[in-house]
Formats: sequence, structure tokens, C-alpha cells
Amino acid sequence: MPRSGTRIQAAVRPLLLALPLLFAFAMPPATAAEPDMRLLDAARREQAALVASLQDMVQIESPSYDAAGLARMADYVERRLRQLGASVERRKGSEGPADIVIGTFNGSGSRRLMLMAHMDTVYPVGTLKTQPYRIEGNRIYGPGIADDKGGISLVLHALKIMKDLKLQDYARLTVLFNADEETGSRGSGSLIAALAGEHDVVLSCEPTPDMPEGVLLSAAGTASVMMQVRGRASHAGAAPEMGRNALVELAHQILQTEDIARSVPGTQLNWTSAKAGVVRNQIPEQAQAMADMRLTAPDGIERMQEALQERVKQRQIPDTETIVRIERGRPPYMATPAAQQLARKAEVIYAEIDRKLTLIPGTGGATDAGYAGLTGKAAVLESLGLAGAGYHARDEYIAIDSIVPRLYLLTRLLQEAAR
Repeated sequence: MPRSGTRIQAAVRPLLLALPLLFAFAMPPATAAEPDMRLLDAARREQAALVASLQDMVQIESPSYDAAGLARMADYVERRLRQLGASVERRKGSEGPADIVIGTFNGSGSRRLMLMAHMDTVYPVGTLKTQPYRIEGNRIYGPGIADDKGGISLVLHALKIMKDLKLQDYARLTVLFNADEETGSRGSGSLIAALAGEHDVVLSCEPTPDMPEGVLLSAAGTASVMMQVRGRASHAGAAPEMGRNALVELAHQILQTEDIARSVPGTQLNWTSAKAGVVRNQIPEQAQAMADMRLTAPDGIERMQEALQERVKQRQIPDTETIVRIERGRPPYMATPAAQQLARKAEVIYAEIDRKLTLIPGTGGATDAGYAGLTGKAAVLESLGLAGAGYHARDEYIAIDSIVPRLYLLTRLLQEAAR
């Protein structure tokens, strides 16, 4: 989850408070039932093998722009999926250096299920030298171990449990591992949307917070806002009055638009980078700035574009021109009523093993669940990966004591979704 990615956080961003998510708090508490001991025992037996898979994958450094590392990861997951009995294909995304790996299992039921996780990380090659794979107490550390190699390992070993127990009461089970989630899934987003639209249920395995563990009910969409100011160059010492300072005008426009999201409900905007000028002694004729935009409203981009264009008409430097352009990123994700029902089932499943599952209302991060839910056909539930923390930072880790519960949750939820 997605930098624009994309992380799953327990805290609710202010922009999400306007969402109609009161159902997350109105849901009745889960009623404990007896656990499925066959599944629970299988999850316990699978823990050691899952930890070994985590170590294998963390040793493969696979930042989003590293074709060699991503190819090694794709080879690894393809081999594992074939061992589990899947038919596997690799597709090129619309951009980016790596393949998307798709595995398909055919069953005996009537429902079509899909699992998602991503192979890429944010950590550059060489990070393992300073942040090696290691186990300390209840934590396993390593770059990308939670986000999202933990999700991949969970998928692989849930499939192993289902194979061993001959659980095939689905019509089709599709697994998608993409390689550009951390850069916005620009090359895989359209494929995710199309493939998810062919399924009844999609479970996305981004990590869940170590505390509290949960599933995610909404995530912001993303966009990039570009502002360009055109002025007039002149000598900064001999004739500054002949120029039209694009840098000063840009500063004016940034200040007068910094709170514009207040007038566009369901959006958030933060200016994050800027540049202007070439040399010290010239009034700059060009200046640019970029903002990170988050949105929960389907028409948020259109309304933000309109609001910005109106606001930047107010100039401080005459004879300058300000142009605003918004580039669409990931769509927002919101659990549909069918997905809310899945979340309630997940809550009940966790109660079976005496653990509490939090239904997380939302995050300002962005996830591939937004693409998966784009057609509105599938019930999409996010954040079914392992519990952990430190995503995109030093000492990223997963919590060992979350492995068995999350394996149990994913396999049980797949059973429920297949019915």
C-alpha cells in the first residue's frame, strides 16, 4: 500500500471523516463460535514453512524499477504456483519493466474468487546489507517483509492448506501478483480492474497494522496536481522591473491554494515539491510545483480542477499565466455492502480463535483494491496480509504471532466466499 501508494494505517485521515462509514461502528459485535480445528491445525503446521518462504523472498531484493530483481521474484512465485497445481501465465503491463504473474485454479463450485498481492518493494538494491533478514522475539525483520512479501507468503500457504485439505468448492480461484504497486500500479491497474470484474470476490493481501489487526473498509484515491507559472525573464540586477517573476507568482499561488480542499469535500491536497529559475542573476520566467492529492469522492478530480482554475485567476504578478493540470492515479476504494458482509464474516472468523478483528474505517493511503473495485462487480476486501509495521522505513517487520491467525482467516474466508 501503495507511497501512492499505498499504506494501510490504523489512523483515519481527516478527509475520510466525511465518508459514509458509520456502518463500521454500527456493526454488531462478533459472536464466537467453535473454530474449524482441521483448518486451525493445518495453519499451525504451515507456520514454519511460511517463515521459510518469507526468508526466501526477502533475500530477493525487488524494488519497483529493478527488472532483474522483479524477474527473480516472478520466477519464484510462478514456480510456487505451479507446484500448487495452478496454470500460470505472465503478462506485460502497459508500462514498467516486469511481468504480472497470474495463477488459475479450477474447482467444483459456482463462485469465482481472486487473491492479490504485489512483488515490488520501495527498498533499493543493497538495503539487505544494512537491514538484513533477522528474527528478534515475536518479530521478523527485512525490507519488504510486510509490504508485501508477507501477503504473497500468506496467499501461497493458504493455497497449500486448501490443496492438502482438498478444498475446491469454488468455480475458479485466480491469483494475481503485480510488480508495480509501489509506483501506483500504472502498468497493471487496468488489468486488475478487468480481471477483478470477472470475479465475485477479491481479497487483497496488503499488510494489516500490528496493533490493531484488522481489515480495511476504504482507502483514498490518488492524483498528482501540476501547477506551472509562465512569466518573463530579465536581468535580476540591471532590469528586474522588466521581468515577470514566475517564482514569486508560484509562491503566491501555492499560498492561496494550500487550503483549497476545504471547499472540495472528499479531497485532500498538499503541495510537496517546486522548482524555478536557472541562474542566480536572472528573473525566472518559468516555475513549477507539484501536489499530492487524495480523494474519496468519485468526482473529486473534476471539482478540484475547477476550483483550482478559478482560484489561480487571482494573480499577484501581472502578465503571468498559471496553468493547472491533474493526473489521475489510483481510484478510491470503498467496501460495498457485499464487502461489508465479508468484513463481518471475517470478524466472526477471528472470534472463533479468540482474537479481535478491527474493521478499519479508512486510510489516506491508496491500494490496488481501488482498481479491483472499479467495475463494482466484485466484493473487494483489503488488508488481509500479515500484521506488521515499519512499512517503507527502517526495520520493517511482521509479527510472528499473526501468522497462524491470518492463515486461518484467509482460508476460512475463502471457504465462506465460495459458498
